[in-house]
Amino acid sequence: MVVPPLLRAVIMGPPGSGKGTISSRIIKHFGMKHLSSGDLLRDNMQKKTEVGILAKSYIDQGRLIPDDIMTRLMLNELKGLDRYNWLLDGFPRTVAQAEALDKECQIDTVIDLDVPFETIKCRLTARWIHPASGRVYNLEFSPPKVQGIDDITGEPLVQRDDDKPETVTKRLQAYDAQTKPVLEYYREKGLLKSFSGTETNKIWPHIYAFLQTKLPDVSQKDAATPR
Repeated sequence: MVVPPLLRAVIMGPPGSGKGTISSRIIKHFGMKHLSSGDLLRDNMQKKTEVGILAKSYIDQGRLIPDDIMTRLMLNELKGLDRYNWLLDGFPRTVAQAEALDKECQIDTVIDLDVPFETIKCRLTARWIHPASGRVYNLEFSPPKVQGIDDITGEPLVQRDDDKPETVTKRLQAYDAQTKPVLEYYREKGLLKSFSGTETNKIWPHIYAFLQTKLPDVSQKDAATPR
């Protein structure tokens, strides 16, 4: 029996592009190990590891975590996944990180979620919450019965700072500036596979079909209609 080579993939996409949803579907259908830099950072900060304490000191100052710290954190974690297919999420964020990753392992494919910024802005700025209960409303998909008011308590809804239009614009601009060179780096290597669209459910079947050429679907559900 021929053992297929392991798949090493990276997923990239701006905040609000549906990366979390797509990643969870990839894991469910293709049994890949998911390694998120954000989750790993939070875990290390909570456990107060050496890297976690270092990373927190930068975050507390509102500074970006240096490449060498992020690289050390991620590569260390990848050592334990050398027998698995894996999907990296949130790393590499810079060309220096991508080059450091290349020295350690061969990346096979980079999935880029190419969602228009205007779509993302509408998506993120449509979110309003009821702070006391944590209930989330979306003006497009699940609006409150009365605009700006919680359905149950009648109390006013608020918008998180992260979801305010000016903050969303800044976050998207920062992502674009930081990530464009990384996408270019992988494009030149012929590894970048971009999936364009405005709806996660319409982008997903294309990603599913692409990954099916590389890995079998391990989920028990009907593979003809991937969810």
